[in-house]
Amino acid sequence: MPSHVYKKIEAVESSTEGLQAVIERGVPKAAKSVHNIRWFEVVAPRGTVDDGKTANWQVTIKIGFTLN
Repeated sequence: MPSHVYKKIEAVESSTEGLQAVIERGVPKAAKSVHNIRWFEVVAPRGTVDDGKTANWQVTIKIGFTLN
């Protein structure tokens, strides 16, 4: 089995559409400039409140990828 070396970066994405939308948009955006992505980890979900309702979701995502 081949051995791999991995690196992790953090990305922050936000959306008014909920946590799932934030995650589903954040990883593909990162994949445009980071190659060989292998996993992601949701680190810090947050949100803002406006008039007593959830207005915006923001998530910090750690993204792991293999180095060439």
